[in-house]
Amino acid sequence: MSKRRLAREYALQTLYYYDTGKFSKDDSTMFVNGFYDNLDEDTFAFCKNLALGAIANLPEIDKILSSRAKNWAVDRMSAVDRSILRMSTYEIAFSKDNAPIPAIIDEAIELAKKYSTENSGKFINGLLDQIKTERKHGN
Repeated sequence: MSKRRLAREYALQTLYYYDTGKFSKDDSTMFVNGFYDNLDEDTFAFCKNLALGAIANLPEIDKILSSRAKNWAVDRMSAVDRSILRMSTYEIAFSKDNAPIPAIIDEAIELAKKYSTENSGKFINGLLDQIKTERKHGN
């Protein structure tokens, strides 16, 4: 498994725990800083950027998701799908990392296949395909 995929998996876990109320925004910083000590410095920094960046931009991310998700309220999506979408939307629209958008979408689909339902990959792909125009930095 690539280091960036591992970082995305850990960021997904962090966002899921945050979303399901298992810890607060302040707790999430402690969670990310202490829980993933097996990651090298660059991978940890990427994971932390994804998780905490998504949390910090949550209202705007949910607004983007709501505007694109036809007939789906963000709060009605599964917690796993919602966490994947929030992380990926953050990475597309807000992160200065400038990872290629097709790679971000592919990684999101793979996470959905691994952690969510049979149909989640298609749902996430369709929604992120609409969101890719939100990129504010780089290509």
